[in-house]
Amino acid sequence: MSSILIRQVDNETKTRLRIRAARSGHSMEREAREILQNTLRSEDPAGMHWVDAIRLRVERFGGIDLPAIPRGPIPEPPKFEE
Repeated sequence: MSSILIRQVDNETKTRLRIRAARSGHSMEREAREILQNTLRSEDPAGMHWVDAIRLRVERFGGIDLPAIPRGPIPEPPKFEE
């Protein structure tokens, strides 16, 4: 992972970030990281893996449970006689 330094953040933004982090029980750094990840992930769904794009759409509805598909043994391939 890499690090970035963000300069010249106004006091109101910093205060709001601190309050939001406290409500979530996170550090300011973790809260800022999650805000960046969530914003960038939702901003460009075309560049996202299709599984992640589906997961993002379904998560807001509480997810989905799919039934288990029973599997049987693999059938023998056909034999072609000459």
